[in-house]
Amino acid sequence: MNATNSDIGELTVDVGNDYPEIRAEVAKLCANFPGEYWRELETQPVESSYPTAFIQALTEAGYLGALIPEEYGGSGLPLRGGAVILETINACGGSAAAGHAQMYTMGTVLRHGSQAQKEKFLPQIASGELRLQAFGVTEPTSGSDTTQIKTRADRTDDGYIINGQKVWTSRALHSDLMLLLARTTPLDQVEKRHHGISTFLIDLNEARKNGCTIRPIDAMINHNTTEVFFEDVPIPAEALIGEEGKGFRYILDGMNAERCLTASEAIGNGRYFIEKASAYASERVVFGKPIGENQGIQFPIAQAHAQLEAADLMVRKATAMFEAGLPCGAEANMGRLLSSEAAWACAEACFTTHGGFAFAKEYDIERKWREARLSRIAPISPNLMLSFIGQHVLGMPKSY
Repeated sequence: MNATNSDIGELTVDVGNDYPEIRAEVAKLCANFPGEYWRELETQPVESSYPTAFIQALTEAGYLGALIPEEYGGSGLPLRGGAVILETINACGGSAAAGHAQMYTMGTVLRHGSQAQKEKFLPQIASGELRLQAFGVTEPTSGSDTTQIKTRADRTDDGYIINGQKVWTSRALHSDLMLLLARTTPLDQVEKRHHGISTFLIDLNEARKNGCTIRPIDAMINHNTTEVFFEDVPIPAEALIGEEGKGFRYILDGMNAERCLTASEAIGNGRYFIEKASAYASERVVFGKPIGENQGIQFPIAQAHAQLEAADLMVRKATAMFEAGLPCGAEANMGRLLSSEAAWACAEACFTTHGGFAFAKEYDIERKWREARLSRIAPISPNLMLSFIGQHVLGMPKSY
């Protein structure tokens, strides 16, 4: 008996090949951007290494606007639909991270923005007229402790003046808009450290004309990341999302979606590695037999596959709970943690299976291997996820 669904309370989580049409169409689109495309980008200067053609194709096909409601020009898919898109891109050998931020940053505007903000920005984001790919949160001195950010937004008669610095702000050079987190009340003047932080949707094109500087960071992986400097940058009052001082809560509200979406990317990477490793182990003949006959090769691949399937189920559970409006912080964090570790196990098994050829760029293994390593540290540290589980799920004392 082959079970296709499992019940989680009143939820039903499809454990089969869900959204087959979307998977097939995304795979077809990705076929136009093979490994050669991604390898060529890595040979370019960091300023010109963004996969512009790929992102344009995704936008024109409606995939980057998939989670935007139909009333604003999007496809109105649930979170799971977006997760499938990102998973498929990575499973096909591409890099969904080049466009994934648009899926979860727009959620802050959708859930907490004014009606005027939603009507103005969401249709333009859905059509690709405006790009919302930059998420300005992390700072050099605060790291994962977002409550300690020093970027300030000081009130003026007609808006705010921004001063500060952000780092690891990926895709800022390829975005028209940025979701920015800044302090509007000093830390020593608030009752709780997460109070007094506000969220803004700023026009990067205007900001760069008025004191904002963006510098690319040349990193191990082609992630188009930057550091952003704000020096007396004026922004209008209508750039504020929701209520002043409550921005930290707005960002947290979108973190579960981010966890689910980036976890799905890790699942996609894992599937890429398992397919490559299994095929190579079956075809590569050494000492007169396929190397896949050797348990030292076969068993790590099988073990990694089992880990990946288990992680996938947790990610599916988290997305189902998110869509049902249920608290899913535990599931989203566990799904993100398990998927990144499973993807790394798949990467290691694939790398070992290919031996010396894994180092050859033409095989694309080392490129995807670097992606898998990144998922174990960004966009969230595994220590933060473990501390969440320890404190909020297991009831142990707060660890940080």
